[in-house]
Amino acid sequence: MHKTRASAPVASRFPELRRRGFLAAAGGVAGVGALTLAGCTGGSASSEAAAEEDGKPRRGGRLRAAFAGGGAGETLDPHLSSLFSDVARAKALFDKLADYGPDLSAQPRLAASWESDAGLKRWTVTLREAEFHDGRPVTAEDVLYSYRRIADPEQAFRAKASLEPIDLEASRALDARTVEFVLKRPTAEFPNVLAAFGAYIVPEGPQDFDTKPVGSGPFRFISFAPGRSAVFARNDAYWEGAPHLDELEIVVANEESARINALLGGQVEYAHELNPTTARAHEGKGRIEIVRLRNSAMQAFVMKTDRPPFDDQRVREAFFLIADRRELVDGALSGAGEVGNDLFGKGYEYYAADLPQREQDLDRARALLKEAGAENLKVTLDTSPVASGFTEAATIFRDQAAEAGVTITVKTGSKDSYWKDILDSGTFASYRSGAMPIEAHISQRLLTDSTTNATKWQHEDFDALYRQAQSTQDKEERAAVYARMQRRLHAEGGFLIWGFGDWIIGTARTVRGVASKAPANSLDWARFDKVWLA
Repeated sequence: MHKTRASAPVASRFPELRRRGFLAAAGGVAGVGALTLAGCTGGSASSEAAAEEDGKPRRGGRLRAAFAGGGAGETLDPHLSSLFSDVARAKALFDKLADYGPDLSAQPRLAASWESDAGLKRWTVTLREAEFHDGRPVTAEDVLYSYRRIADPEQAFRAKASLEPIDLEASRALDARTVEFVLKRPTAEFPNVLAAFGAYIVPEGPQDFDTKPVGSGPFRFISFAPGRSAVFARNDAYWEGAPHLDELEIVVANEESARINALLGGQVEYAHELNPTTARAHEGKGRIEIVRLRNSAMQAFVMKTDRPPFDDQRVREAFFLIADRRELVDGALSGAGEVGNDLFGKGYEYYAADLPQREQDLDRARALLKEAGAENLKVTLDTSPVASGFTEAATIFRDQAAEAGVTITVKTGSKDSYWKDILDSGTFASYRSGAMPIEAHISQRLLTDSTTNATKWQHEDFDALYRQAQSTQDKEERAAVYARMQRRLHAEGGFLIWGFGDWIIGTARTVRGVASKAPANSLDWARFDKVWLA
């Protein structure tokens, strides 16, 4: 058996932030707990809330966190989460059955345990005792309702593809706290489905998510102004223990300069997604703290393996050998990252760390291109300022390729359409990915029927290896299959993965409890129930 167990009012206006293009919610200066603006977000004055000299968490205060947002169309519907700001709000209000640990393995959350049958097609999930904000218990029927809502063919919910292995018609509630999931095929990594991006549990029945959202998360709803601000209050009945903060406010600042200026000016205490240059300018200077979440963003180029010139394995190998990965990390990421080895998920569960690190070898690259009849190869590299480091990396690689006799023309595309365009058009493009399990990377991007197969990697024998891994009960044996798949991708795949960028967060010096070993998209990233103000 495969088994796992686990142990008010809207926020105030900030005129200075609006002058920088930073929008906050309208309304009075008030909240569930005491609130002082302009960086003085002190905690409760009660003795039980006083800060301890030994560094123990302090209770009280409001933390204001700045994220890039999605404009007036934002919603608190957790099944529509797409941007990091959406996820931060969803994590405050709702829970999933599982979430990803630092190594991107699934960790129990609302699920207290899960257990499979011998065939890995029937999984029993036992819920922990938890309740929604309105006092109702979280039940098996709520779980099935949530998953069936996500799977609705008339809706475009993000987690729909992740839930595809589940036969939701056959799945059932065995009792109030036990769900039996029936799967369409053996799925050894089924806990990854429970942890999928956007797979939040909501109470059964309709609700107005934007005015009266009810979840089981660590914070309760106070107010929401789409594209501007959302305010939440501590949920004292939270199953994992009440947050330290009285209130959390997530405010929108789309420009990185607005986020860092707001942090430096004391108008927020947490600024998400800073660039490496900003971090280097302020790190260790005493005004703010810089937190680096390692291995959060895969940095790569994609080679379309179904079309010339990259339908020739020798050309793909030559491009692997052209890359000076250290120069790319230093130049495109300002050194804020680690070199890659053409494999996704460095440091994550199942990563093939035993494969030798690939180094630049221009002589071998030239020889391979000659063998392929591509000595004077000309290629267009599609890129865009849509992601930090893209255009810089494209220019650096263009110059590296010239030393091997390859002429690369860098074509800069629109931010708005880039991600859609590169999945189908062109032959060579800049690419980035956030954290996800290696199994999910394979299933979503490297199988014949994968919906986001940017490299057009389509091999039936590779698909068969994935099915073999998912049908393998023993974890060590399953890891051996994943290692075999990664060896093949390392030798002949279409992802030229040159680095893994840090995700950079800035905080006020008063902020404590921000996890530093949590890649973006993992459980402890943007986990404000564990944060406090010293």
